Amino acid sequence: MTVLENDYLKVSIDAKGAQLSSLINKATSTEQMWQADPNIWPWHAPNLFPIVGGLINDELLVDGKAYPMKRHGFARLSEFVLLKNDDQSAVFSLPNSENTRGLFPYRFDFEIMYMLIDNALRITYKVINLDKKTIYFSVGGHPAFNVPFGPGEKYEDYYLEFETDEKLTTHLLDASGMFSGETAPVALDGNKLWLTRELFNNDALVFKNLRTRQVTIKSKNHDQSLSVEYPFFNYLGLWAKPGADFVCIEPWLGCADTANEPKDISKKEDIQKLHVGHVFEAAFFISI
Repeated sequence: MTVLENDYLKVSIDAKGAQLSSLINKATSTEQMWQADPNIWPWHAPNLFPIVGGLINDELLVDGKAYPMKRHGFARLSEFVLLKNDDQSAVFSLPNSENTRGLFPYRFDFEIMYMLIDNALRITYKVINLDKKTIYFSVGGHPAFNVPFGPGEKYEDYYLEFETDEKLTTHLLDASGMFSGETAPVALDGNKLWLTRELFNNDALVFKNLRTRQVTIKSKNHDQSLSVEYPFFNYLGLWAKPGADFVCIEPWLGCADTANEPKDISKKEDIQKLHVGHVFEAAFFISI
């Protein structure tokens, strides 16, 4: 486990999946990350690469060939190499290998960089094209935050505050996790989305046209909060296992397939295209 610490935050990162597993608010001694109860949802904050969401038949189509690919890709299940770190930053790498090329036929290096900046943690995804052709991929975060923050409160005391006024429309998922092609409105109280035990009964809320680039978890009972800022990500997913004491705020570049519409990776929705020799970077921020 790699530990980073400053005056505000103490974070821990597991080399398996380069997953953020703990984020402690030192002023209040509050553990902000869901602690991966295996009986409910056994993750903290999986990193999604080289796809986001699910694929029809769990198959990635590349140039007419199908490759096996589970939901959210293989990075979250892979052992990363710690390239370098100090007290307040760390860089993890998942290089391509014979194993990855059997699932995703490109030569690449996928790096995840963590850096503490005062009361914020910056998480940067970096993809390097080492191939002799253009590569295509999706990438995203899936951090799960404890709600409520501490004892004596209820889940329903909390809400998600959007940075700007929005008319929210979620893109609906079917039972297999694919987009159904249908949408539905999501009611806000001003710019607040109150958390309820029923909010995610029909799977994640997925937003594709938000103006908001920051969502904050707040309580009606106190001023403690946690924000996720995602200036470089086009889509946002919100999700929790129904009945569980957490909420996920998920910045995405890419998304699941639409039911009955299998597509080559180069034509997938919001796919990222990286030319030979080029480098991709996108960061999001978790702050208290």
